[in-house]
Amino acid sequence: MKKIIHQLSPFIKKFKMHVFLNIFFNLLYALFSSLAFIALIPMLNVLFDKTTIVTEAPVWTGIGGLKDYGQDFLNYHVSGYLVDGNAQMALVIVIAIVISTFLLKNIFGYLAMQHVMYLRNGVLTDLRKDMYQKIIQLPLSFYSKRQKGDVMARILGDINEMQNSFFIILELIVREPLTIVFSLALMFTISWELSVFVLCFIPLAGFLISRIGKSLKGNSLKAQQESGKLISIVEESLTGLKIVKSYNAEPIFTNNFTNSADRILRLSNKIGVKNNLAGPVSEVLGIATIAVLLWYGGKLVLIDGSIEGTTFIAFMGLAYAILTPAKAISKASYKVKNGMAAADRVFEILHEDDNMQDNPDAIEFEDFKNNVSINNISFKYDNDLVLKNFSFQVEKGETVALVGQSGSGKSTIANLVTRFYDVNEGNITIDGIDIKNMTKKSLRDLMGLVTQDSILFNDSIKNNILIGKPDATDTEIIEALKIANAWEFVQELPNGIETNVGDAGNNFSGGQKQRLSIARAVLKNPPIMILDEATSALDTESERLVQIALENMMKNRTSIVIAHRLSTIQNADLIVVMKHGEIVEQGAHTELMAKNGTYRRLVDMQSFE
Repeated sequence: MKKIIHQLSPFIKKFKMHVFLNIFFNLLYALFSSLAFIALIPMLNVLFDKTTIVTEAPVWTGIGGLKDYGQDFLNYHVSGYLVDGNAQMALVIVIAIVISTFLLKNIFGYLAMQHVMYLRNGVLTDLRKDMYQKIIQLPLSFYSKRQKGDVMARILGDINEMQNSFFIILELIVREPLTIVFSLALMFTISWELSVFVLCFIPLAGFLISRIGKSLKGNSLKAQQESGKLISIVEESLTGLKIVKSYNAEPIFTNNFTNSADRILRLSNKIGVKNNLAGPVSEVLGIATIAVLLWYGGKLVLIDGSIEGTTFIAFMGLAYAILTPAKAISKASYKVKNGMAAADRVFEILHEDDNMQDNPDAIEFEDFKNNVSINNISFKYDNDLVLKNFSFQVEKGETVALVGQSGSGKSTIANLVTRFYDVNEGNITIDGIDIKNMTKKSLRDLMGLVTQDSILFNDSIKNNILIGKPDATDTEIIEALKIANAWEFVQELPNGIETNVGDAGNNFSGGQKQRLSIARAVLKNPPIMILDEATSALDTESERLVQIALENMMKNRTSIVIAHRLSTIQNADLIVVMKHGEIVEQGAHTELMAKNGTYRRLVDMQSFE
């Protein structure tokens, strides 16, 4: 608990005024909650004709005599009406005091809830913003072994769980304990013997409730982790719905979802059983305490005569005022356990180390002049090397094509040049400067990336292309679409560039999506272009149109072309043939064909001339 509050403190500081006001109004709420029952005593005295007649105005003797002064002051004013035979007016006065006390209690309670609402919503909004910022800043390697659904569950479900349960802690440590303290203080002024009975109840209840809730956090953590898996199953099912349906694999995915949902059900039931025990346990203990109070208090009233019946009724009200917050604390403590489990998962992401942060002295690289050089690099994702002592250089304005069978390490080059991953050995330089010594932003500003997967976002064509250059005009967007061979179909759409592309661009064909991706890269107008198998997933006609778009885009640019289909690289200045992460051949197309080696065999396999 202490650790989580410490982690939340930077977020809470911004809203410290709301914290202060919440505590202040909760204090007043607790005070008037207790006074409300004390206010019943004079009303009951008037009703049962037990009012002590005071004929002289009391004299203030100091704070130590506050209780006696208050009683005598009220009795003095009420006595005047009673002596005059106007008991009804006396009753109106004491009822007004009761109503005013309860009214103030609820006003202060409302104000306290308002401020905790502002605090809770503000903190959790900032927490969600920081978490999203962290999620998009973490390197791709962080996600290579994680389920996207689990990350989504943390930023959505876990933060909501914190909102619903964790911030109840302010009531747990302020409102309810203060209500108990004030009530006990007033009870001791009435009867210390009866108060001792109530005090015996509190630690007993606390012990039993803590025993019940001991394993609650662990079960909550398991349930939240399983929720992440459930979201992953849904996300993967929807993403690959065509495959699921085409292979009649609905039963497999339904079974996976059902098993996960059943695990959540079992965990939720375990948590619910213990949550539901909180109320009955505290209630039973409370009733037992009330029963003892009635027995012992009745003896003091009826036999010993040491306490008035009206005062005993108010005492019972105060005792109930202790049982209610004690019950609330027991329920809240269980909710806080759920919130703590959620907070652990949220802060795990927020405290994740970014192992690819910019160096403190990283430069803002702006003017690309000479070349991109890959120097004896080796790289592995896990244990086995994907690239081994790999080197090549591309001069400004030239095109280098990387070819090879799947798994040869071609796409890894794109990941390393854009610094999605860092090399294990060797280095990559631009104009002789190691890319690790540049800010990632300035490095990526130099580059345009077109991948095999045409990644479009559920927004308009215009906004998707503007990612390349946020301040571009419509004229510039249209020009980019023309270069990308995409304006032909975009201009025929009813809403033109304002047309929504749909989820993942599914309103368009594969070739159309790819040309829109190329338009985005064209609009950015970077000096270095990286094409990662940009035509491998297209049919022949779409490939032809995209190939024309790529050729338009690559004019006067430095390009690294990673190709699965050799049809995209025949005009490259340098072709690098890869196999198992190593270079087996390099040269121009005609030169490599003449060697009659690996490149020639790749060409023949694809009937490419």
